[in-house]
Amino acid sequence: MSYRRLGRNSGARQALFKSLLVALFKYEKIETTEAKAKELRKFAEKIITLAKRGDLASRRIAIARMQDVDVVHKVFEEMPERYKDRNGGYTRIVKLSPRRGDAAPMVLFELV
Repeated sequence: MSYRRLGRNSGARQALFKSLLVALFKYEKIETTEAKAKELRKFAEKIITLAKRGDLASRRIAIARMQDVDVVHKVFEEMPERYKDRNGGYTRIVKLSPRRGDAAPMVLFELV
């Protein structure tokens, strides 16, 4: 299987990743579980690659994926200059201490 189901059905999983993507690009770092961060990395890298292309079709694809026009505008204005010399590897995962309630492995997921 090429993706993690995270104990959710497909609609809940898509909504989770949509909200995590918006939070990541709005605040540039989020704290989440390791499994969610590793799965979210695929989506975040693709959105930044779309921003580097910068055409109208790419912007429309990003709006369809995140559905927050203000965040998409921020991504398409700031990210291409920041990552123009980088061919991938736009995110970083830093391990933190386990969550207190259920000892889930927590990470800090941030843009490089």
